[in-house]
Formats: sequence, structure tokens, C-alpha cells
Amino acid sequence: MGNAIEFEVSEGIARIVLNRPDAGNAFNAQLARELAEAALACDLDPSVRAVLLTGRGKMFCAGGDLKAFAGFGDEATRCVKQLADDLHKAISLFARMDAPLVVAVNGAAAGAGFSLSIAGDIVISADNAKFTMGYTAVGMSPDGSSTWYLPRLIGLRRAQEMAFTNRSLNASEALDWGLVTRVVPAAELDEAAMDLCRRLAAGPRGAQAMVKKLLLCSSGNALEVQMEIEGRAIARAAGAPQGIEGVQAFAARRAPVFR
Repeated sequence: MGNAIEFEVSEGIARIVLNRPDAGNAFNAQLARELAEAALACDLDPSVRAVLLTGRGKMFCAGGDLKAFAGFGDEATRCVKQLADDLHKAISLFARMDAPLVVAVNGAAAGAGFSLSIAGDIVISADNAKFTMGYTAVGMSPDGSSTWYLPRLIGLRRAQEMAFTNRSLNASEALDWGLVTRVVPAAELDEAAMDLCRRLAAGPRGAQAMVKKLLLCSSGNALEVQMEIEGRAIARAAGAPQGIEGVQAFAARRAPVFR
């Protein structure tokens, strides 16, 4: 990875840090491209069992880098589409990779940063974080999957309010609305997120991957279709090494060891 992203894998945990703190970790072409590269690396690496995404500095992500956008001139449409394509590639890979994605929101999340923050499988927020869409305030419409995730997380009416009025939510409100999973003191955010990633990394990778797939496809399937997918998945899991280990460990009243 380059300078816009910090990326490392250790003990089954991939850690991705947005690293443009002087620009509020705002998305320029380089950051979007490197995030897509990091997401692809996580997707292809079978040793990655959990992924942690956070930001460097006081903000999680301010959204698109509007100073960079202002310099696009006549190339604005092409440049913004390329940036959005890279961001969307990253989010798609995060959604479909086997490893669960933990997003640690360390400060304000706006625009594309807001969209990225709510795309996690589990979202832990610092108590000083703020969440806003902000797109229409600068004459833009949303990207980064927010119009897909947001109505599913908080309902259409609240999604409409956030998108049209750019209402800002503090961490407590975001928790109450269902945008985030948990709120912790800012000083404890990194350790809380890492603790969660360690727990996930010790879990059954195949079963966790199937949880992601089942939840992702559920809204587009009829009840009987979804149950058939569930039935086939749990049957395969029962005969797989991790499923066998989990059942045997339960029967023996010991902690399972998933490898």
C-alpha cells in the first residue's frame, strides 16, 4: 500500500488505517485506489480472519476531498466516477469477503466517510464521533453504498431525513437509531475494536463467512428461498471440520478450537 493507507496483517487480523489526517482522511483518487487494493488483499488472503478499519487522527473520514474535486475542471465527471468506482470496489469486496469487517469510527464521519462507516459488519463508535451525510450541502448525491445500507439499518423515513437535510447525529443518537453497534470512550476505541477482532479471528471462519452471505442476500429473497439457502449452508457446516469441532467441543464441555 502507499502513503494514503496503512495496512498490516498480524495474527489473522488485517488492520487498515485511513492515513490522510491533515485532510480529515478525505477521499482523493489515491486513497480510494489504495482502499480498494487493501480490500482485495483481505479478500484473497486466507489467513485474514477479521478486518479492522479506522482513521488516523481526529476524524474518521470527511468524505470526498473537495479541494481535489475543485481542481478537476472539465474532467470532474470522469475523475469523480473513477474515484467512486474504486470506493465501491472496496465496499463490495468488504461485503463479500469471508472475514467480518469491524469499523472503528474515531471521529467525524461525513459524506463517503459516513457511507464507509455504516458498511461494516460491526461498527464501534467513539463517544465523540459524529455522523452526517452532507452530500446535498455541496450539490452532490450520495455514493459509497449509503442509499442501500441506510434504509435497511434505520428505515426509509430516517434515511430520507439524513439524506435531504444532512442531519448530524452524535454517537449516542447513532446508537439509538441503529447506525452503530456500540459506543465506547474515545480513549478506549482502539483496544475495544482490537479485542473484538481477536474474538472474531478465533472464531469459525467458514461459519462467519456464511453469516455475511446470508444477511447480504436476505433482503432480495423470498422466505422459502432464504430458508433453502440456510438449510444447505448449515448442512454443509455440520460436516465441515469447524462444525464437527464446534459440536464435539460443546458435547465435551470444552472451548472449541477453530483452525
